[in-house]
Amino acid sequence: MTYIAARAGYDYVSIRPISMGLPGEPDYALPDNPQMLKQTKTALASTGVRVHDIELVRVYEGVHPSKYLPAMEVAAELGAKAILSSIWGGEREFYIEKFAEICDLAKPFGLTVDLEYVPIAVVRNLAQALDVLRTVNRTNAGLMIDMHHFHRARDNPADLDALPREWFHFAHLCDANVEIPTRRADMIRIMRDARLYVGEGGIDVAGILAHIPHCVYSIEVPNRERHEELGYAEHATRCLETLKAYLIKHARHFETHGGSASNRAATGIEARL
Repeated sequence: MTYIAARAGYDYVSIRPISMGLPGEPDYALPDNPQMLKQTKTALASTGVRVHDIELVRVYEGVHPSKYLPAMEVAAELGAKAILSSIWGGEREFYIEKFAEICDLAKPFGLTVDLEYVPIAVVRNLAQALDVLRTVNRTNAGLMIDMHHFHRARDNPADLDALPREWFHFAHLCDANVEIPTRRADMIRIMRDARLYVGEGGIDVAGILAHIPHCVYSIEVPNRERHEELGYAEHATRCLETLKAYLIKHARHFETHGGSASNRAATGIEARL
């Protein structure tokens, strides 16, 4: 992944040393695989690509946040800046307590914990995510906006303007058809296997980004058909090329909100393959 990212022109990679337990999911548990960790360090050192964040620190019913400590240690060892988190189970009091505990565990490693809401999860929209962040009130907690989830949750980009700018460390960029699926199975299929290049679908990506301060742009375009047709290297290259072209094309959105398309196109861009 790191070598592909370097050849395509990315600044960062995001890695997943914490398995989600999905069917057929590869095991990249770096804390348990010294050889893979050594190879990863070699790849990073030889290419100059950096690790920006790791995933996925999930909150679910019965979770013990201390289980994530080995992954946090590896993240810090690799120079990562952030941990991606989302909330999938438990009552409000429970998941807020556990998210706060995760933030506290991550802080000594110099890691932020960035909450991503997911429309099929327990914390599924912007309002619920803000409730968590304001309640835990941790200095290393952040908000991670995913274009797919933001659109599917029917949230309003203007609502992002009033939020603390220091909450925004990175954003997930992708596209999808404008129609929002009504079946959970369809939502999951698109989310995990059929996202589109930025500008290829109907999400107003520029309209959302105009309300987010400059941060790392993390391209998250899992698309099984494209992987099989093009291979991972070409798919990664097209993800980056289409995003940069889209940012320039939609320059007026950023100029209207005090930014510039050139700055957006030059911002740190991360590969999530």
